[in-house]
Amino acid sequence: MTNDAEYAAVVAAPVGLLGLRMSAGQLVGIDFAPPVSSVDTAPDEATREVLDQLFQYFEDPAWQFDLSLGIQGTAFQRRVWQALTRIPRGCTRSYGELALELGSSARAVGGACRRNPVPIVVPCHRVIAAAGGAGGFMGQRGGEALAIKLWLLAHERRES
Repeated sequence: MTNDAEYAAVVAAPVGLLGLRMSAGQLVGIDFAPPVSSVDTAPDEATREVLDQLFQYFEDPAWQFDLSLGIQGTAFQRRVWQALTRIPRGCTRSYGELALELGSSARAVGGACRRNPVPIVVPCHRVIAAAGGAGGFMGQRGGEALAIKLWLLAHERRES
Protein backbone atom coordinates (compact mmCIF):
# COMPACT_ATOMS: atom_id res chain seq x y z
CA MET A 1 0.00 0.00 0.00
CA THR A 2 1.27 3.46 -0.83
CA ASN A 3 0.86 6.38 1.55
CA ASP A 4 -0.30 9.78 0.28
CA ALA A 5 -0.86 8.40 -3.22
CA GLU A 6 -2.85 10.26 -5.76
CA TYR A 7 -5.24 7.77 -7.28
CA ALA A 8 -6.61 7.93 -10.78
CA ALA A 9 -9.59 5.99 -9.41
CA VAL A 10 -10.76 4.25 -6.26
CA VAL A 11 -13.30 1.53 -6.86
CA ALA A 12 -15.27 -0.91 -4.75
CA ALA A 13 -14.53 -4.50 -5.75
CA PRO A 14 -15.48 -7.88 -4.29
CA VAL A 15 -12.14 -7.83 -2.41
CA GLY A 16 -12.65 -4.32 -1.01
CA LEU A 17 -11.56 -0.90 -2.18
CA LEU A 18 -8.91 -0.74 -4.88
CA GLY A 19 -6.88 2.39 -5.56
CA LEU A 20 -5.47 2.66 -9.08
CA ARG A 21 -2.27 4.56 -9.71
CA MET A 22 -1.61 5.61 -13.31
CA SER A 23 1.27 7.36 -15.03
CA ALA A 24 1.44 8.45 -18.66
CA GLY A 25 -1.53 6.25 -19.57
CA GLN A 26 -0.07 3.14 -17.91
CA LEU A 27 -1.14 1.26 -14.80
CA VAL A 28 1.65 1.55 -12.22
CA GLY A 29 -0.06 0.34 -9.07
CA ILE A 30 -3.08 -1.21 -7.43
CA ASP A 31 -3.48 -0.66 -3.71
CA PHE A 32 -5.95 -2.57 -1.51
CA ALA A 33 -8.07 -0.46 0.88
CA PRO A 34 -6.12 2.68 0.06
CA PRO A 35 -5.99 5.66 2.36
CA VAL A 36 -7.58 8.13 -0.02
CA SER A 37 -5.76 11.43 -0.09
CA SER A 38 -7.03 12.47 -3.49
CA VAL A 39 -8.84 10.92 -6.39
CA ASP A 40 -9.12 12.18 -9.95
CA THR A 41 -12.84 12.79 -10.32
CA ALA A 42 -12.82 12.36 -14.10
CA PRO A 43 -10.79 9.25 -15.01
CA ASP A 44 -9.08 9.42 -18.39
CA GLU A 45 -9.49 6.81 -21.12
CA ALA A 46 -6.56 4.67 -19.93
CA THR A 47 -7.95 4.57 -16.37
CA ARG A 48 -11.42 3.69 -17.66
CA GLU A 49 -9.85 0.80 -19.60
CA VAL A 50 -8.20 -0.52 -16.43
CA LEU A 51 -11.49 -0.22 -14.56
CA ASP A 52 -13.35 -2.00 -17.37
CA GLN A 53 -10.86 -4.89 -17.41
CA LEU A 54 -10.92 -5.24 -13.62
CA PHE A 55 -14.74 -5.40 -13.69
CA GLN A 56 -14.53 -7.98 -16.51
CA TYR A 57 -12.19 -10.09 -14.35
CA PHE A 58 -14.45 -9.88 -11.31
CA GLU A 59 -17.41 -10.91 -13.49
CA ASP A 60 -15.54 -13.65 -15.38
CA PRO A 61 -12.42 -15.20 -13.82
CA ALA A 62 -11.30 -16.41 -17.26
CA TRP A 63 -10.81 -12.78 -18.37
CA GLN A 64 -7.31 -12.15 -19.74
CA PHE A 65 -5.86 -8.76 -18.86
CA ASP A 66 -4.41 -6.76 -21.74
CA LEU A 67 -3.21 -3.55 -20.13
CA SER A 68 -0.30 -1.20 -20.61
CA LEU A 69 1.81 -1.51 -17.46
CA GLY A 70 4.43 0.95 -16.27
CA ILE A 71 5.70 -1.06 -13.33
CA GLN A 72 9.17 -0.55 -11.92
CA GLY A 73 11.35 -3.19 -10.32
CA THR A 74 14.72 -4.86 -10.39
CA ALA A 75 15.58 -7.20 -13.25
CA PHE A 76 14.91 -10.16 -10.94
CA GLN A 77 11.55 -8.79 -9.80
CA ARG A 78 10.50 -8.28 -13.43
CA ARG A 79 11.51 -11.89 -14.22
CA VAL A 80 9.38 -13.15 -11.33
CA TRP A 81 6.43 -10.95 -12.32
CA GLN A 82 6.67 -12.22 -15.90
CA ALA A 83 6.70 -15.81 -14.63
CA LEU A 84 3.58 -15.10 -12.56
CA THR A 85 1.68 -14.13 -15.69
CA ARG A 86 2.37 -17.60 -17.12
CA ILE A 87 0.63 -19.42 -14.24
CA PRO A 88 -2.76 -20.42 -15.68
CA ARG A 89 -5.97 -19.21 -14.07
CA GLY A 90 -7.18 -21.71 -11.49
CA CYS A 91 -3.68 -23.11 -10.98
CA THR A 92 -1.02 -22.43 -8.41
CA ARG A 93 2.74 -22.84 -8.15
CA SER A 94 4.84 -22.97 -5.02
CA TYR A 95 7.46 -20.36 -4.24
CA GLY A 96 10.02 -23.19 -4.53
CA GLU A 97 8.80 -24.30 -7.96
CA LEU A 98 9.11 -20.77 -9.28
CA ALA A 99 12.52 -20.43 -7.66
CA LEU A 100 13.73 -23.60 -9.39
CA GLU A 101 12.44 -22.31 -12.73
CA LEU A 102 14.19 -18.96 -12.22
CA GLY A 103 17.40 -20.30 -10.64
CA SER A 104 16.75 -18.50 -7.39
CA SER A 105 15.50 -19.10 -3.86
CA ALA A 106 11.92 -19.40 -2.63
CA ARG A 107 12.53 -16.49 -0.25
CA ALA A 108 13.65 -14.23 -3.13
CA VAL A 109 10.57 -15.20 -5.14
CA GLY A 110 8.40 -14.40 -2.12
CA GLY A 111 10.07 -11.00 -1.81
CA ALA A 112 9.39 -10.22 -5.47
CA CYS A 113 5.75 -11.30 -5.06
CA ARG A 114 5.41 -9.05 -2.01
CA ARG A 115 6.70 -6.09 -4.06
CA ASN A 116 4.37 -6.73 -7.02
CA PRO A 117 2.85 -3.28 -7.65
CA VAL A 118 -0.15 -4.54 -9.64
CA PRO A 119 -1.66 -7.53 -7.81
CA ILE A 120 -4.59 -9.21 -9.55
CA VAL A 121 -3.26 -8.13 -12.98
CA VAL A 122 0.10 -9.78 -12.25
CA PRO A 123 -1.28 -12.76 -10.31
CA CYS A 124 1.05 -13.13 -7.32
CA HIS A 125 -1.91 -14.67 -5.48
CA ARG A 126 -1.32 -17.85 -7.52
CA VAL A 127 1.91 -18.58 -5.62
CA ILE A 128 1.50 -20.74 -2.52
CA ALA A 129 3.60 -22.44 0.14
CA ALA A 130 5.30 -25.74 -0.68
CA ALA A 131 3.14 -27.74 1.73
CA GLY A 132 0.00 -26.51 -0.04
CA GLY A 133 -0.80 -23.76 2.43
CA ALA A 134 -1.73 -20.38 1.06
CA GLY A 135 1.56 -18.73 2.02
CA GLY A 136 1.52 -14.97 2.32
CA PHE A 137 -0.04 -12.07 0.49
CA MET A 138 0.95 -8.41 0.57
CA GLY A 139 3.66 -9.29 3.08
CA GLN A 140 1.18 -10.82 5.54
CA ARG A 141 0.37 -14.41 6.45
CA GLY A 142 -3.12 -13.86 7.80
CA GLY A 143 -5.95 -11.45 8.33
CA GLU A 144 -7.59 -9.48 5.56
CA ALA A 145 -4.64 -9.90 3.18
CA LEU A 146 -4.85 -13.68 3.30
CA ALA A 147 -8.65 -13.53 2.95
CA ILE A 148 -8.19 -11.54 -0.27
CA LYS A 149 -5.72 -14.11 -1.64
CA LEU A 150 -8.07 -17.00 -0.80
CA TRP A 151 -11.01 -15.16 -2.40
CA LEU A 152 -9.01 -14.56 -5.61
CA LEU A 153 -7.96 -18.23 -5.79
CA ALA A 154 -11.53 -19.44 -5.23
CA HIS A 155 -12.83 -16.93 -7.78
CA GLU A 156 -10.42 -18.23 -10.42
CA ARG A 157 -11.35 -21.83 -9.75
CA ARG A 158 -15.03 -21.28 -10.40
CA GLU A 159 -16.42 -22.07 -13.82
CA SER A 160 -17.24 -19.05 -15.97
